Amino acid sequence: MQNATADTWQDDILIVNDRLTLHSVHERFAEPLFALVQRNKAWLQKAMDWPQFVNKIDDTRQTIQGNYLLHHRGYAKMFMILRDGELVGVVSFNQIEPTNKAGYIGYWLDEQHQGQGIICGALQTMMAHYAQTGEVRRFVIKCIVTNEASNRVAQRNGFTLEGRLKEAEYLNGAFHDQHIYGRIIEAGTRP
Repeated sequence: MQNATADTWQDDILIVNDRLTLHSVHERFAEPLFALVQRNKAWLQKAMDWPQFVNKIDDTRQTIQGNYLLHHRGYAKMFMILRDGELVGVVSFNQIEPTNKAGYIGYWLDEQHQGQGIICGALQTMMAHYAQTGEVRRFVIKCIVTNEASNRVAQRNGFTLEGRLKEAEYLNGAFHDQHIYGRIIEAGTRP
């Protein structure tokens, strides 16, 4: 991990490979993130409820500001996925339970960049880093049963299906069942 030298902001950077990097959330990403959400809104809305509420750049800026505080206080982590310097998606711990060392993972990727292993690489890098620091040892992915792509991400990355939560997520006017996947990685081991 590299750190920028700024008085008020530390850019946590995780290097996935020579083309992919993860940058911690910051307002400098507001415009490209807003544009990416707008370009992918209809597609994202199939699996997530929040895109419908992103209608102006201030919506994105407010989300970034809240996530910035959570990121640097250790209760969540939000990383922008950059491919060759271009913002293409987000990978995050939507919530971290410090006492339980559990992290609840979220991710989404520009539709045009699907199927290239970007999410898997970002996810593996983020999990390896936080397992190594000892901040997270139990990694959790929850996704609606019908989101085949998200279920495949969990399965391809060594997660175990732990159960099915009945009508646990409200999306597009209906309640949907969720799969809950878990994976435990002890400090000092690689995912």
